[in-house]
Amino acid sequence: MTFARDKATSFQWLLLISVFVVATCGLIYELVAGTLASYLLGDSVTQFSTIIGTYLFAMGIGSYLSRFLKNNLLSWFITIELMVGMVGGFSAGVLFILFEQVIYFRVILYSLVILTGTLVGLELPLLMRILKDRIEFSDLVSRIFTFDYIGALFASLLFPLILIPYLGLLRTSFFFGFLNVSVAWVVAHRFQHDIKGYKKLKWSAVVCLALLGTGFALSEKLTALSETLTYPDKIVYAKSSPYQRIVLTRGTNDWRLFLNGNLQFSSLDEYRYHEALIHPGLGRLDHPENVLVLGGGDGMAVREILKYPSIKKITLVDLDNAVTDLFRSNASLRNLNQQSLLSPKIQVINQDAFVWIRDQQETFDFITVDFPDPSNYSLGKLYTTTFYRELYRILSPAGCLVIQSTSPFVARKSFWIVDATLKKSGFLTQAYHCYVPSFGEWGFVLGFKQKLDVPYHFPAGLKFISESTVQPLYSFPPDMTVTESAYNTLNNQVLVNTFEKEWADYTR
Repeated sequence: MTFARDKATSFQWLLLISVFVVATCGLIYELVAGTLASYLLGDSVTQFSTIIGTYLFAMGIGSYLSRFLKNNLLSWFITIELMVGMVGGFSAGVLFILFEQVIYFRVILYSLVILTGTLVGLELPLLMRILKDRIEFSDLVSRIFTFDYIGALFASLLFPLILIPYLGLLRTSFFFGFLNVSVAWVVAHRFQHDIKGYKKLKWSAVVCLALLGTGFALSEKLTALSETLTYPDKIVYAKSSPYQRIVLTRGTNDWRLFLNGNLQFSSLDEYRYHEALIHPGLGRLDHPENVLVLGGGDGMAVREILKYPSIKKITLVDLDNAVTDLFRSNASLRNLNQQSLLSPKIQVINQDAFVWIRDQQETFDFITVDFPDPSNYSLGKLYTTTFYRELYRILSPAGCLVIQSTSPFVARKSFWIVDATLKKSGFLTQAYHCYVPSFGEWGFVLGFKQKLDVPYHFPAGLKFISESTVQPLYSFPPDMTVTESAYNTLNNQVLVNTFEKEWADYTR
């Protein structure tokens, strides 16, 4: 009698622990899909919203379909666990490889999300039906949902704090697929006498574990393969930081940096971009001493700033220490930025600029804002009146700031929204543009507290900017001239939506 009771208790706890693992794995697959879609397709809010909505809808479909599974419920549960582990485990790798190779990538993405969600939706009702004759109904419901919600909390904390920084998306996906299949194997082994077709299920689990374990071991090679198919030049450095995928390529005579697949610079023409970013503003200030650089972790903007002998201090705030460390440690990249990040004048702070700036009381003579384009809401907050008013507060009265403001040709409305947002924040503005071969026409906006009529004083040795070439930069042809623009606030984020639509229309 005692043995039978102990066996029943063991059965209950094993299946309840399975609920915990199932819930953890299910949420991880959801988070992996949302994060991967954000990396590859941009606009994190839209991607996470649609992925989560689709996933939950698919779970509802799975819950409904579970009613049609009548007999051999343990066998069905183990079979579904194997399927969830294989589909969820391999999904990230498949999507990474197919991203640049197929036209209808979104169809494949959402098909995998629906398939995974449907299979996960089958699991919980099956477990409840398996346990319903062994646990009183009120206890069953409370225990099932307690373990389910604890598993969800565990996954939501584990994913951003440990899994993405230390394992990356592919290994995380394979690891939790391995966990799902491990649950299937343990349940099959523990209840082998109660399961029809036990040997077939057991060996299926062993094969799945071997495949997922191989995938986990080869994750870096799979990532390298997908990136080799994406980037035409040789990849010399690739790393996933907690914030982005960093890829550095080397061509015949060219270095290129990509963040989340987006080109940041080409060494052949980056001087055009960085000279245009810095000198039209800094070159009209009278003996600037204290400079703030937001973004620009590659050190190229700092290189240009250091050409002014009056500069005494540069504060560089860049979110990702993986970028600043790379450009401080790699000899070839240090040659590109001329050792700028090793200068005794610079202080590097790896922090979110939106958070950092609120506590600053120091004022700056010149502020450079060199963030990536506002392709998602986390970046869009750095182009809002909320952020620009903080910049206005810390800019010295006779100072100047410059914002990189995307292409006024491709994203004309977006460009002038940046200008309108600066004006709304209290700045006098002056927009300009230049041609950078790797990017095409690119735009910048200067901001002042008071009108500056100081003549330009450019340092010697510039390749692009001079007194004769700077004036034409302020002239816009009719297809790039100012449009009536809304301004971007933290509440409406109109810039992100406009930017996404303009670039999508251009590349379509």
